[in-house]
Amino acid sequence: MQEIGYDYIVTGHYARVEYDEKRDRYLLKKAVDDTKDQSYVLYMLTQEQLAHVKLPLGGLRKDQVRVIAEKHGFINARKHDSQDICFVDDNYGEFIEETTGTKIPKGKFVDPEGNVLGEHKGIIYYTVGQRRGLGLSLKKPGYVIKVDKDTNEVVVGDKQDLFANVLYGNKVNCMSVPEFEDGMKLMAKIRYNSPEVPCRVYMTGEDEVRVVFDEPQRAITPGQAVVFYDGDIVAGGATILRAANENM
Repeated sequence: MQEIGYDYIVTGHYARVEYDEKRDRYLLKKAVDDTKDQSYVLYMLTQEQLAHVKLPLGGLRKDQVRVIAEKHGFINARKHDSQDICFVDDNYGEFIEETTGTKIPKGKFVDPEGNVLGEHKGIIYYTVGQRRGLGLSLKKPGYVIKVDKDTNEVVVGDKQDLFANVLYGNKVNCMSVPEFEDGMKLMAKIRYNSPEVPCRVYMTGEDEVRVVFDEPQRAITPGQAVVFYDGDIVAGGATILRAANENM
């Protein structure tokens, strides 16, 4: 935008940007249509970026947008909503291999004690919390509880192994506040389609955060974003490094 001499970039994300004079900060807020809200994926925007972003759909409901599109003869007025990564068919693994030109190596399924359970087809095909499609013959249901890129192993355990009450993250971005106060009470989402849950946020370094949940959360996944909310305002977020169970 700056390179070509324009003042703003306008996108179709369902979220809102407002300037708060009291805080002297730009705020990222949830969309009016909470069923389409996309504020979670925009948590990393800086104050400089928010100052030059327009999100005109954030104040409208999706059915209102379709009426406007129909009125102006847009060919996508009745197009079905996009799901997941809209330009990729269901097989993400094949897309990554084809795009990178890299064949992902096979590896071992192991239990939490390191016992080999079988062979997996490549770690990119698995995610924490996954139960189906493992191709394992087990005496009880098994769930992916960890994907270890260093050892090329997929750890499979019991359902209860998926729950943790603490997560650690980095690449912290504060939006509604200059920094998170120690023990700041907020609501958090650990993935795009998860519900908000209460937590306390602690800065453990210049760019590190520790998040303590009121109740243990299922399938906290490294690499995903944890995004913090204060009502309909995005307080900020971070990239999840790891989950843990700790005595409070």
